[in-house]
Amino acid sequence: MSTNDAAEAHTGTGFDAHVGTGFDAHVGGGFNPPRPTDRGGPDYGRFVEAVRTLQDHTRAADAPDDVITAAADLIEKASALLAPYDADEWSSPSGRRMDLPNRGNILSPPIDLRVTDGRVVGTACFRRYHLGRNGAAHGGAVAHLFDSLLGFTAFKLSGSKAQRTAFLHVDYRRIALIGAQLQVEAAIDDIVDRKIYVSGRLLDGEHVLADAHSLFVKLKPGQP
Repeated sequence: MSTNDAAEAHTGTGFDAHVGTGFDAHVGGGFNPPRPTDRGGPDYGRFVEAVRTLQDHTRAADAPDDVITAAADLIEKASALLAPYDADEWSSPSGRRMDLPNRGNILSPPIDLRVTDGRVVGTACFRRYHLGRNGAAHGGAVAHLFDSLLGFTAFKLSGSKAQRTAFLHVDYRRIALIGAQLQVEAAIDDIVDRKIYVSGRLLDGEHVLADAHSLFVKLKPGQP
């Protein structure tokens, strides 16, 4: 079996066995870009959306005790169903399904991006799960969105294959309402040696809700 075939093969040894070992075991070491995959099949996007919706309901539900009990039972059954198939980060489809928003990763707020005229633009929507207070997205969720947006911009527009966030500065101008269809835009401001300076904005129509600027540093070969 080749290295690439091995990376795609299901290990089936459980999550605990991979924690702390997946990085060390990955051939090449260092920070490796995700290898695209179609593992998970045609319903993987539906699977991810179902998990997101469950998070929303978990945050929002004020259900009778027996409903919470029944839901907990179902969730535990789903977890038990999936548990034998936990894999390390290099083998899991999460983060490697290039055909899905966020590459099939549920960690970041949903965002859909494209490159146009030398910059990155797109749409974003904070869900009930990201609620802070009074209908507004939590400030940490907004910052998380920017880290994803600006990191994608640094990668996509610079041609760098691997970089990490050195700093991220966010200015909050207005609240970002959950459930609203918002716009994002970002561009590279400058590249100096290994340093990539990026800035972006989160908008609701003509209103700037937040803006951010960041520094990403290109990694050296084998650097984590």
